Amino acid sequence: MLTFKSIAYIVFNVGIFGVMLFVPAGTVDWWRAWVFIGVVFLATSAIAINVFAHNETLLNERLKSPIQTGQPLADKIILLLCLAAWGGLIVFIPLDVFRFHLMRNPGLPVCSLGLVLVVAGYSLIYLAFRENAFAASVVRYQKESQHVVVGTGVYRLVQHPMYAGGSLAWVGVSIWLGSYAAALLTIVPIGMIALRILIEERFLRRELKGYDAYAAGVRYRLIPLLW
Repeated sequence: MLTFKSIAYIVFNVGIFGVMLFVPAGTVDWWRAWVFIGVVFLATSAIAINVFAHNETLLNERLKSPIQTGQPLADKIILLLCLAAWGGLIVFIPLDVFRFHLMRNPGLPVCSLGLVLVVAGYSLIYLAFRENAFAASVVRYQKESQHVVVGTGVYRLVQHPMYAGGSLAWVGVSIWLGSYAAALLTIVPIGMIALRILIEERFLRRELKGYDAYAAGVRYRLIPLLW
């Protein structure tokens, strides 16, 4: 059952990107998109093999609905907005690359930098999963799992390394696939994430013992030396 769930997790992540990129593009003859999907496949496979295989509870959490019992109302609203903004960004990329052409195409060196950001972002997400056994997709206190503060590994750098990794990947994939306009639009989902961080932080300070001390020790939420 664990193997089936892990495969479902990988297939969903790869499949959703395939649909959101290739359908608006109107073609599958887009090698850069295939490279990106390859990175997603490798990253999700690594998470499934090295994390979920040892923590079925976390896998079950990641497969749950984005709307759950015990989740603050504010998080339900902002999470749905985050998902809509993220999905809209991914769909916009092929529309701009193949149809709109709103800005000039990035050159190969810049596009290559975008791929580096994608790999860096997913690497950070992987490391966050490795470190945090409570990395549920929604904000809630996981009493059944004896929820505690995680302050080791990449969590010593920023309070929300998974969000930081996702932000890097969003910017990176926009540039790698050739859309400066999409890279500029990443400010929308990243702004949503910043708002969600504030909601999550307020909840964790109230519900999770030790979070105040952790936040005092790790000052930066998303970007070291900035915020």
